[in-house]
Amino acid sequence: MKKHTDDTHVGVSRREMLKKSGMGLAALALGGVLKRPAQQALDSFLNPAPVQAATFIKGADASWLAQMEATGFTFFNNSGVQQDCLTILKSFGINAIRLRTWVNPSNDPVNGHCSIDETAALAVRCKNAGLSVMIDFHFGDTWNSVGVQNPPAAWATQTYTQLLTTMSNYVFHSMNVLKFFHVTPAWVQIGNEINSGICHPVGSISNPSQMTGLLNTAYNEVKAVFPSTPVLVHLAQPQNLANIENFFDRYEANGGKWDITAFSSYGSGTAIPGIIGNMATVKSRYGKPVIQVEFGGREDRASRTETDMESYIAGLKSFGGLGLFYWEPEVYSPFSSYGMGAWDPTTRAPTAALQGFLNA
Repeated sequence: MKKHTDDTHVGVSRREMLKKSGMGLAALALGGVLKRPAQQALDSFLNPAPVQAATFIKGADASWLAQMEATGFTFFNNSGVQQDCLTILKSFGINAIRLRTWVNPSNDPVNGHCSIDETAALAVRCKNAGLSVMIDFHFGDTWNSVGVQNPPAAWATQTYTQLLTTMSNYVFHSMNVLKFFHVTPAWVQIGNEINSGICHPVGSISNPSQMTGLLNTAYNEVKAVFPSTPVLVHLAQPQNLANIENFFDRYEANGGKWDITAFSSYGSGTAIPGIIGNMATVKSRYGKPVIQVEFGGREDRASRTETDMESYIAGLKSFGGLGLFYWEPEVYSPFSSYGMGAWDPTTRAPTAALQGFLNA
């Protein structure tokens, strides 16, 4: 939806216009009804700034949860009692949930859904469960990660100038969808594992000024709606310090904005101390707090995963790291072939891996 900065089209005509364009009522999200100062004042009243956790953040990316439930998957605690998955996660000390969002996703249960409206609905549920929410923009129609940064199909032929406008409208609209439902995200991540940039080829790291321009636009639009919400830039593979520094040197040199540095790391065992050392170096070099937003280990090696999680948490705490998120602990087969969840497919209950949150 194109955002508006004036009060035109207010009322039934605007509502009808959105309806005819195929956008649901939730998509209205106050996105153009008020001028920005008025929007921010209303947001401050309805959604006071989130209180950042004084204690270590223990989180889970649970973006698959709604589709697992919709396709018949259920969850049991370790006493064999069926419960809401979020209740079970909270029993392990988890206090935050990370939710990805895609632009125009398919209806595939595993590789689709996660539109902003669906993400907002799950965010409301997390908020009502007393969990902080992190929003993870992929800036694609499906998975973007360290090796893939494809723009949404509708954006693919746009020039840099056009993409700036599209990015601005998309992020501003998405934030207003959350605001409409009275969800203030505790954190917003602009891009997923963006070592090579975003929206290739226009926002590739080989075009650092354009990459930075797109990311700064996303940053600014998050702050326009939620001024107090920290914005994360997320890279993978912190074991490769040269690659991490190459990204942030280029981003910083072009005026890149971010509040927290976020990492994915699935390294295990003896690799962990070196990874923690690199995270600490990045924190010191760029002066930003660090958080690990993805961790996981093989479901069939739960004890090893538990030990690794405890090592990461101890290491992060040693240099002031903010927290750690387990990536999709609730998943179990046959919903997906992903084998690094923390749920037993036979008992449909958590494995020992999640004990790492309690023991660390």
